[in-house]
Amino acid sequence: MTISNAFASLAVRDVAASTQWYERVLGPGSNPMAGLVEWQLEGGGGLQIYDAPDRAGQGSCTLIVSDIEEIAQQLRTTGVAANAEPVRGDRADTVMVQDPDGNSIAFAMPKDATAAR
Repeated sequence: MTISNAFASLAVRDVAASTQWYERVLGPGSNPMAGLVEWQLEGGGGLQIYDAPDRAGQGSCTLIVSDIEEIAQQLRTTGVAANAEPVRGDRADTVMVQDPDGNSIAFAMPKDATAAR
């Protein structure tokens, strides 16, 4: 068996309300079933949010980006994270935010190009 890809899934209190927040960063999502919205990412993976109020705010995921400055600016201008600033690291530059439910989302730009695949 070969595992070829992955989806991150985050529980939210209200998928309709959370969709508006996520769309400010990821653009329009799709609704493959009730209570779930997903975004397909360029590299083949994806992100899903789903209704699960009892588990909301307990998740985390990392989204790989090609330009950390660009995503930080987008987060600021869309009001997602008014103080979004990249943190420089040895292996990656990151911007950390929390969605309205408290799920942690890292935007990361690896310094090794092979890590972004």
